[in-house]
Amino acid sequence: MLEEIEGLSIAVLLPCYNEEVTIGKVVRDFKAALPDATVYVYDNNSTDRTAEIAAAEGAIVRREPRQGKGNVIRAMFEDIDADVYVMADGDDTYPADAAPAMVAKVLEGYDMVIGDRLSSTYFQENKRPFHNFGNRLVRGSINGLFGAHVTDIMTGYRAFNFTFVKTYPVLSRGFEVETEMTIHSLNNNLRLYEMPIQYRDRPEGSVSKLDTVGDGIKVMSTIFRMIREYKPLPFFGGLGLIIGIVGIVLCGTVTFEFAKTGVVTHFPTLIGAVMLVIAGLLLIIAGIILDVMAKNDRKTFVIDTNKIAYNKRH
Repeated sequence: MLEEIEGLSIAVLLPCYNEEVTIGKVVRDFKAALPDATVYVYDNNSTDRTAEIAAAEGAIVRREPRQGKGNVIRAMFEDIDADVYVMADGDDTYPADAAPAMVAKVLEGYDMVIGDRLSSTYFQENKRPFHNFGNRLVRGSINGLFGAHVTDIMTGYRAFNFTFVKTYPVLSRGFEVETEMTIHSLNNNLRLYEMPIQYRDRPEGSVSKLDTVGDGIKVMSTIFRMIREYKPLPFFGGLGLIIGIVGIVLCGTVTFEFAKTGVVTHFPTLIGAVMLVIAGLLLIIAGIILDVMAKNDRKTFVIDTNKIAYNKRH
C-alpha cells in the first residue's frame, strides 16, 4: 500500500491543545505509518510542552491564537497544500496504522474518508455514557434528514483530497466542526467512504477537553443551523404547515359556531386564527424561495470544485 502513495504530497494534520502526554507518540506513529508524509502540529494556545515535544519529534509546529478546534482546522486548510490530507487528534485515541488505507481510498476517488469508531470499539472504550448517547442522537438526526447511512458523524479521524480542503467553508469554531463537515458533504453529494477503525480511550494522565453538555449544545445548534440553511423547505415549510393547520382548526371552530348561531362571538380567536394561517403561508413561501437559493448554492459549489480540480491537474 505504501508503494501506491510514494511521490505524493501527504499532510498529517494534528490540532492540539495541552497534549504533552500523548503528542510525542502520535507524531512518531504517523511518521512510521506514512514515512513520506509531513506532520503538522497546530498548537492552540497550549500551556504545557505540547509544541516543544512535537517539534522535537520532527513535526512542523505552528500556532493558532484563535481558540477552538474549528479555528485550528480553518487555519490548517488555508495554510497547507497537499495531494492528500489526514486529520487526527493529538490524544492518541486514533490508530495511525489505519492512515495508509485511508489515503489509498482518497486516491481511489473519494472526497472524504471517515474513520468510523462506532462500528468497532468506541462504545466499549469510551467511558462517558452521555457522549455515547450524543453520538447516537446526532447520527439519527442527520441520517434521517439527509436519507444517509453514515455511522460515525462526529469522528475526528478523516482523510481528504485537495479539492475538499480548498472548497470546504469552515464556519464552526469548536468541536462541532466534524458534524459540520459531515452535513456539508451529504448536502453537496460528495463521495464519502467509512472505514472502521479501532478506537481507544485516552491514556491515563491525558485529560479530555470536551464539555459534554456545553459541546453537546453547540453540536445540536450547529445541526439546527445547517438544517435551516441546507434544507429550508422542510424546515420552514414544515413549521409553516403546523402553524397553518392550527390556524385552520381555530377558524373551523369559529365557522362552526357561526353556522349554528349566526353570530361570531369570539372575534379575538378569529383574528388570531387568520393571522396564524397567513403566517403559515408566509413561512411556506419563504421555504420555497430559500430552497431555490440553496439549490443555486449547490450548483455554484459544483462549478467551483470543478474549477479547482481542473486547475490542480493543469
